[in-house]
Amino acid sequence: MTRLILATRNAGKITELRAILAEAGLDHELVGADAYPEIPDVKETGTTFAENALLKAHALAQATGLPAVADDSGLCVDILGGAPGIFSARWSGTHGDDQANLDLLLAQLGDIAPPHRAAHFACAAALALPDGTERVVEGRLPGTLRTTPAGTGGFGYDPILQLDGETRTCAELTPAEKNAISHRGKAFRGLVPVVRELLS
Repeated sequence: MTRLILATRNAGKITELRAILAEAGLDHELVGADAYPEIPDVKETGTTFAENALLKAHALAQATGLPAVADDSGLCVDILGGAPGIFSARWSGTHGDDQANLDLLLAQLGDIAPPHRAAHFACAAALALPDGTERVVEGRLPGTLRTTPAGTGGFGYDPILQLDGETRTCAELTPAEKNAISHRGKAFRGLVPVVRELLS
């Protein structure tokens, strides 16, 4: 059985990718970065989601000698030219302050009419092998930004992205509903044929 390492300490992400691999009939052993606590976190210095995902995947593959998967994701707002994008988690200046990030974005879009509030969540998932082989798959979840937050589920910008064809925001979906259509779920599922090709 091939061991795969996922560049995260987020138990939810590990569970999600394990389920996707199992659904596809792939029996690879998946562990998170916590399995290798001596390896420091990689700085995300790329200019795209794909570059950041590859940086993390290659660093882990080199450090462990194992195939590694990493992802990077964020919110891209059309009228802001794709921002916050890779800066989504630190848009307000403080990394991971979801409320401050959301408040700043809503303030910036305060006078923008609904027809011009299109946005999408984007995720790039990368697989890197110790020999330098790499693949990247991207997933998107399109919608429109609300003017006020709704819902208590999810995190980040979930309370303001109303999905195309839906009356609810991402924060109003159940975890199962969100996982079935999420940008990260799409990207991870897109990696399945890549894992099959390179690791089977």
